[in-house]
Amino acid sequence: MNEHELLAMRHDKDQFFKLHPQSPLTPEQQEKFTGLNYYDPNPDLDLIVDVQPLDNKEYVTVDTTTGELRRYERYGRFSFTIDGKKAELTIYQSPHGYFLPFVDANVGTETYPAGRYLEPEQIDVNTFRVDFNLAYNPYCAYGDGWSCPITPVENHIDVAIRAGEKNPTLG
Repeated sequence: MNEHELLAMRHDKDQFFKLHPQSPLTPEQQEKFTGLNYYDPNPDLDLIVDVQPLDNKEYVTVDTTTGELRRYERYGRFSFTIDGKKAELTIYQSPHGYFLPFVDANVGTETYPAGRYLEPEQIDVNTFRVDFNLAYNPYCAYGDGWSCPITPVENHIDVAIRAGEKNPTLG
């Protein structure tokens, strides 16, 4: 996604959060809302990755913020390098598509403590586009009452992903 498209998408999302009745924000939050916090667009974090499929496509049960359990299939893992540091993440699959939750090194300071999410785009059988500029906070970042999957430990990485949404600040 080019920078112009990314900025337009962010504007539309901010408008949804501010005005739409299905926004994750309360009416009081919507009144004060001026926009989500984003990192500057970073084309270096729009990746095309080769995913190593897992031989044994095991299912994992993931806790949510409300204590519910969700089931995902571990699809495959990929490696990438940021600022000279190597990281690995697992892509999960559900009936709704591919899912990539992750917690980066900026957790709790610049990024939401429970992590951020992505929906990787499958390009080929084992090739995916992982655009970290599209990383977003789960709805539970904005208030109680949302059921959000908690990022599995295998997707906690010690590199900073300075792309996508930052930790929300709601007045």
